[in-house]
Amino acid sequence: MSGIKQLASQTAWYGLSNIIGRFINYLLTPLLTSIYAPAAFGDISLLFAIAAFLNIIFTYGMETSYFRFIQLEEEKKVFNNALSSLLITTTLFSAMLILPASSIAAYLQLAGDEEYILLVVGIVALDTIAVLPFSKLRHEGRPKKFALIKISNILINVSLVIFFLHVCKPAFENGEKNIWSTLYSPSIGIGYVFVAQLIASGITLLLLFKEFKSFQLDINTRLVRDILIYSSPLIIVGFGGMINETIDRLMIVQRFDGTVEAAKAANGIYSANNKLAILIVIFIQTFRMGAEPFFFKTASNEDAKITYARIMNLFVIACCCCFLAVVLYLDIWKYFMGVHKNPAYAEGLFIVPILMISKIFLGIYYNLSIWYKLTNKNMMGAIITIIGACITIVVNYLFIPSMGYLASAIANLACYGIMMVISIWLGNKYYPVPYNWMKSFGFMVLAYAFYLIHQTMRNQSIDTASLHLAGTGLFLLYIIILMRIEKEELRKIPFLSKLYK
Repeated sequence: MSGIKQLASQTAWYGLSNIIGRFINYLLTPLLTSIYAPAAFGDISLLFAIAAFLNIIFTYGMETSYFRFIQLEEEKKVFNNALSSLLITTTLFSAMLILPASSIAAYLQLAGDEEYILLVVGIVALDTIAVLPFSKLRHEGRPKKFALIKISNILINVSLVIFFLHVCKPAFENGEKNIWSTLYSPSIGIGYVFVAQLIASGITLLLLFKEFKSFQLDINTRLVRDILIYSSPLIIVGFGGMINETIDRLMIVQRFDGTVEAAKAANGIYSANNKLAILIVIFIQTFRMGAEPFFFKTASNEDAKITYARIMNLFVIACCCCFLAVVLYLDIWKYFMGVHKNPAYAEGLFIVPILMISKIFLGIYYNLSIWYKLTNKNMMGAIITIIGACITIVVNYLFIPSMGYLASAIANLACYGIMMVISIWLGNKYYPVPYNWMKSFGFMVLAYAFYLIHQTMRNQSIDTASLHLAGTGLFLLYIIILMRIEKEELRKIPFLSKLYK
């Protein structure tokens, strides 16, 4: 039980940074959608999606490799070699993207705005260098410092966006003659969003100075080779994961049946609604931060597999609660997309439940992925991800022209559902863990049934207040059912045990 308590404690801190950071960052959505029409917001989403792709290439699985190899080699030696490798490759990759920046911008329908590409490359390069220092904090069990720096990054980023677009921009447009107006240039446009993130990423590196202080450039050929052999399949896993998460933005722009502006607007609507899956995404990312080093450290314990099964059960319960917390209150969450100024964003609300279920499947898959990482069968993980990426690309390619961004939501669901099923099958074969799938999927079915009941009420044109009251009643009923079924498990968790006294 101490292992789960430790994971819960550290995950709470990672969760604090993730929840606060994501919530603050999420405030950017209404700030940006109130300024930019869906087409411009679509460009911003597309560029950040590309940054996510580049992050996978630039880091090439080094984070997971670090956690694996510090179990086999001296930590300092692994850190120095891994970071040295990242510094060299980051320089090379950045040069390869900066030189053809104009051509890349033209392909993305951003001709003449190649400075956006340069800013994105700069952000990715700085974030890549910060990966291992953050991993070092996680390994050393220092989630408080990790959380502080992560939150600082978000606060700086959001503050600068507000400063540039809500202070400097109005000052310039109103013809004011002061220092604020001189800091804004209309030719940069949406580039200020990326300038803010670049500055925030640079300051983050400064805050990680102590983690860099002991670093020494070192390339041990044998160690680097072994790390690359282990991490190379993880590049495919990560890259495939980013395809599944972000390729839909690019394909909507390329395959949408309509004008370029209409395609960009559809992309903006899809991207804004995709952000409503924020609660599950936050929880999944939080869980991974605490769980990955925890799983590697406890793998040799006699009861490790039983612990993994219990964690999966609790994970699914948390995801189902996140699902209901969003879909039962869509009439409230939609205002975080700025629908009061741009009502067009509300057109995509119907895809939110589909996207949230797909995120639950993704979270289960991430939880399951420990079987191939612990058995050194990373290539199987890569193959599963490739299958998922192929499903994503094919469904988007075939159906976006006729179904629009609904095709992207369905592609997400099909991709992660199939990846989850394949991983369950292979995990049972190579690293069997006694997961209680009947119970886990039962919780998911019950959560979706409650959503359907609420949706039926919505379709009956019930007034908003009554609808929210009904949603709250359904949510509380679901919690009560969970607490009765999982009484013995939940009472072992410190902050929940008091509820059973």
